[in-house]
Amino acid sequence: MKKNKKTEYNDNADNIEMTETNAYKNFEDYKSEYNEYDDEETRIVSTKYHDDDSNSEGSLRPKNLKEYIGQDKVKDQLKIFIDAAKARNETLDHVLLYGPPGLGKTTLAAIIAEEMGVNLRVTSGPAIEKQGDLVAILTGLTDGDVLFIDEIHRLSRVIEEVLYPSMEDFVYDFIIGKGPSARSIRLDLPKFTLVGATTRAGQLTAPLRDRFGVILRLDLYTHEQLATIVKRSAAILGVEIDESGAVEIASRSRGTPRIANRILKRVRDFAQVRGGGVINGDIADKALNMLEIDKLGLDSTDRRMLEAIIKFFDGGPVGLDTLAATINEESVTLEDVYEPFLMQVGFLNRTPRGRCATRGAYEHLKMEYKQNNYLSQISLLDDGEKN
Repeated sequence: MKKNKKTEYNDNADNIEMTETNAYKNFEDYKSEYNEYDDEETRIVSTKYHDDDSNSEGSLRPKNLKEYIGQDKVKDQLKIFIDAAKARNETLDHVLLYGPPGLGKTTLAAIIAEEMGVNLRVTSGPAIEKQGDLVAILTGLTDGDVLFIDEIHRLSRVIEEVLYPSMEDFVYDFIIGKGPSARSIRLDLPKFTLVGATTRAGQLTAPLRDRFGVILRLDLYTHEQLATIVKRSAAILGVEIDESGAVEIASRSRGTPRIANRILKRVRDFAQVRGGGVINGDIADKALNMLEIDKLGLDSTDRRMLEAIIKFFDGGPVGLDTLAATINEESVTLEDVYEPFLMQVGFLNRTPRGRCATRGAYEHLKMEYKQNNYLSQISLLDDGEKN
């Protein structure tokens, strides 16, 4: 079937309309449009995609598995699967990539297409609003193409039902007409590889998840891996950086390459104006202190949140809505944006009665620790259940 800019099946009761411009959204436009929290755009340590990331992130992305740094287990598995598929002259099985944002899921999708020697088509779950949008994409593919769907957990259930036979049998069934004259038409699709990316694998339905033959989790990067990424990015950007500067940036990047590259660009600006254009440990430290990013990667809002729990609520527990009102933030923003990292570094506990600051939070903020009786009771209850 030849793909037109706009194809309409007027006989269909649902009037399936396929609009290419809606189905194939530019990736940067999608990222900008579907950022959930506007205030995230102002946080340099945010894992969300920023508009200014598009200026250089494309050039900083590795083009093949050999250039890709970190995620060694994922790379080894992909290398085997890709080589085996190429040896059999087959398409690669469908791949699901999941993990925290900013770790390179989109980059891996592009690398898969590059290693397979095929085209890459990019779209997103929220961008596919109607069945016609998905059909427009699928019929526009050629044999072996890689279709990348970002935020795949946000596909509607109706779209998922259409996707099932497309993934398994590479066909699409639709009804033309209505009543006694209605008839079913099966449309053959080219064999393709679907690469889905999600930050919330638990929200995928079991039928959709089971149709992926390769499921890979991406983990946070070590400081050593991030330092290597920072040095590679600096070379591409034409910035002179030494080992101490790379390590300083890496240690404050929350284990996320996207944040590391974003910080690198800001430190580059500082070094150009006040450091003679060279990034070393001292320049990086001064620049990051100016940006209010501390040694563990916490920014001013993270610290303000912990300080509010300690100063105003004696370390907790405090309800989410109460805490949000105290520091003038939305409760959903605190829950989905700020809390996860604070819990990862052991500074915050979520309890049935609310949020509590841990001893580590007191020590990091250089505040006198006060025994939290509620946390002690929770600990005793946990020990009793184990016994």
